[in-house]
Amino acid sequence: MAVAAFPMESLVKQPLPAGKPRDWYVSHNRRLKAMRLAIALLDTGVHRPEQAPDGKIRSTAALAGIHPPSDTTCRMVRFLIHYGR
Repeated sequence: MAVAAFPMESLVKQPLPAGKPRDWYVSHNRRLKAMRLAIALLDTGVHRPEQAPDGKIRSTAALAGIHPPSDTTCRMVRFLIHYGR
C-alpha cells in the first residue's frame, strides 16, 4: 500500500491570526481541545459516543495533561467520535 507524502511544514505550529474577536479564539481552542481528547479516547479503545461519558472524557484529559473540559467540550468530543464512525 502506498503512503501519500505529507508535507512536514504543515505540522509546525503557526501563530493564530491577530484581530479576530475573542469568541473566535475561544471556539478555536475548544475545537482543538476536543480533537485532542477524541484522538486520545480513540487510542484507548473508545469508538462510540455512548462509551464516552463526561467522567471518562475528564479522566482521559487528566491522564493526557489537558485541563478538565467543560460540558460543551465533552459534547463536542462525543460528536467528533460519532462523526468519525
